Amino acid sequence: MSAATPIASLGQHVGDEILVEGWLYNRRGSKALQFLELRDGSGIVQGVVAKKADAALFEAAAQLTQETSLRVRGVVSEHPKRPGTYELKVSALDVVAAPTEEYPISPKEHGVDFLMDRRHLWLRSKRQHAILRVRAEIVAAIRDYFDGNGFTLIDAPIFTPNAAEGTTTLFETDYHGEPAYLSQTGQLYMEAAAASFGKVYCFGPTFRAEKSKTRRHLQEFWMVEPEVAFMDFEGDLQLAEDFLVNIVSRVLDRRGEELKVLERETAKLEAVQKPFPRLRYDDAVKLLQEKGIDAKVGDDFGGDDETVIAEAFDRPVMVTHYPMDLKAFYFKRDPADPSRALGMDVLAPEGYGEIIGGGQREDDLATLEAAITAHGLDLETFDWYRDLRKFGSFPHAGFGLGVERTVAWLCGLKHVRETVPFPRMLNRLRP
Repeated sequence: MSAATPIASLGQHVGDEILVEGWLYNRRGSKALQFLELRDGSGIVQGVVAKKADAALFEAAAQLTQETSLRVRGVVSEHPKRPGTYELKVSALDVVAAPTEEYPISPKEHGVDFLMDRRHLWLRSKRQHAILRVRAEIVAAIRDYFDGNGFTLIDAPIFTPNAAEGTTTLFETDYHGEPAYLSQTGQLYMEAAAASFGKVYCFGPTFRAEKSKTRRHLQEFWMVEPEVAFMDFEGDLQLAEDFLVNIVSRVLDRRGEELKVLERETAKLEAVQKPFPRLRYDDAVKLLQEKGIDAKVGDDFGGDDETVIAEAFDRPVMVTHYPMDLKAFYFKRDPADPSRALGMDVLAPEGYGEIIGGGQREDDLATLEAAITAHGLDLETFDWYRDLRKFGSFPHAGFGLGVERTVAWLCGLKHVRETVPFPRMLNRLRP
């Protein structure tokens, strides 16, 4: 049997008879013609079956049901009115497997729970396919950026003995008789790796047991976390800015068709250029107050607050110098104002909230130990982490970018549940 031709490459085979292996996405017909929408994962093509050319083939095509898996032969032609669009004049088809019952997802409107219960099938739709194509491009852009800029990928463990982002959002499990936790972040391990490799990053799933049902939160999400030895806060800001511009540019360049499927307004993404505006926390509070929001210094920003702040800008905004009380124990204090952290959140425009959080780390042993104790954490649990300050301490900084929120922003999605193949939410563990 000859090899199948990917639908995405049909432009290279005009006039050729080729084989397509895939599934029936949709079918419509008349008394003279059957139109078969075929998908193979790389794209969708319309196959045309004419009754006058082959009555038996026409009848067989008319009996096909949605999501039948097929092998289809035909001659490729360019659509006469739509350059760059190709059709297949079907000459033969072979049913690999017909559905045993009616496919449950139809073109009509379905409720969210209905679709989420059938997420394993919902992935086959054009919209979900486009979203996950964009996600794959974002992931590839992330890896290429760091791999191409001298970073070494270091894998962080999933099981950890301690909290890093607070004890209230930990998933606890038994680890051969002692408590262990699903990783909230790989950052602490990247700090250790940075002392060996200088510029490192980890990329993998992280877990937060947040009792939240908002459109921005998942219990399991993917995060990339770079860490750089001898980098200060300013360098961290510049790295985050350049990194994010690179991702947006690549998606615009390579996933234009998918963005069209999603009806994403790309002009707003094209505005994502350096430099990003920077806004100190205290000034962000003033901005909220000017917008009629009841905010005061010392408050943490919620999702609605972040939206209001971001609406004042046409590109991501970097909010910096939060109060130390709002940040994790490992943040370094601003020497000019020790009540403030050398930390930043990058807020995406259009209401998508924080997509990057990071800053400079505390590199003084005594100050770090005092912070661990002040946060109510067990000092002995962090023996290995304290060693990093005992043996050749150094200034360093980094950040974390959440993939799902980034996908939601670039795709223009209302909820992060569509940004990952199989989302884990407060009320959802299946499929």
